[in-house]
Amino acid sequence: MALSKATSLEVALRAGVSRSAVSRVFTPGASASEKTVEKVRKAAEELGYRPNILARAMVSGRSRIIGLVVAYLENQFYPIALELLSNALQERGYHILIFTAQNSEQGVEKVMQDLMDYQVDGIIAASVSLSSDLARRAQNSGIPVVLFNRGQDGTDFTNVTSDNFQGGRKVGEFLLAGGHKKIAHIAGWQGSTTGRDRKLGFLSVLKEQGVEPVAVVDGMYNRDVAMQCTRDLLQQSEKPDSIFVGNDHMAFGVIEAVRAFGMQPGKDISIVGYDDVPLAGWGTFDLTTVRQPVNRMVEAAVDRLLARIDQPETPVGSILIDGDLILRGSARIPEKWTHEGL
Repeated sequence: MALSKATSLEVALRAGVSRSAVSRVFTPGASASEKTVEKVRKAAEELGYRPNILARAMVSGRSRIIGLVVAYLENQFYPIALELLSNALQERGYHILIFTAQNSEQGVEKVMQDLMDYQVDGIIAASVSLSSDLARRAQNSGIPVVLFNRGQDGTDFTNVTSDNFQGGRKVGEFLLAGGHKKIAHIAGWQGSTTGRDRKLGFLSVLKEQGVEPVAVVDGMYNRDVAMQCTRDLLQQSEKPDSIFVGNDHMAFGVIEAVRAFGMQPGKDISIVGYDDVPLAGWGTFDLTTVRQPVNRMVEAAVDRLLARIDQPETPVGSILIDGDLILRGSARIPEKWTHEGL
């Protein structure tokens, strides 16, 4: 015989408080004295009581649940971003649902529909694009959406990214200042704004200086693809003397492929990545890279999402956050190059 679930009324009676006091204790952001919180939580534990968050959402219209959608978890940047996003939202009194999705229209659509069925208050989508139909359905459901590390024009979403175009320019300026002439670019997936903007910024600098890249290929944000691209480049008669790689995840594979050819990064060839994940600072890779300002990106994404939840008329738009070029041993550092010149 199944045991019946304890109710908030039973908790109130055992704790000697009102039912509304029990509700306040279990409502994030609500006010209750320390003594009341202690009595209510003690009574709830003794009775095995758990508040029904979804039922409360039906009454209040607010679930205090935020959905986080992410693809590419093999990229070390996203587990870090997800942890920071989760912590920031929990500190603001929200519960988190994390969904992974294949970055395809069908995969993203299913995950987004699941989240809307959970009556989430808002959605942060990291590294995925949304169709115009999904944008319309989210808007009609009154669910604000923020895109994290992915831009998308012409939607009712806020986009929060690093300034990818300027980041690409910094890499171009750095490699040219180092005297490199045979420059290659293994770009991030060209179906994403991040990959396209980094490439465009990088190539704009080369064009201004009259330098033609020896190769520009799409690495698809895939480590194995980037490694094969590197092998192909190093087998050409005109080998590159430097490679800008669209993110660190691919750059680690590029470094391994370069070493397999008996070449030393930073001495025989310069390699620059993008993200500055913790692994980039390890001695094994010692990767020069553009740092994505993930803490500031998370803060901006959470602030804008919660503002849209509280005030739906809050304007949407693109938020670009500048990141620094971090100098390490995988690339030749130009003489007289200073941090002020980055």
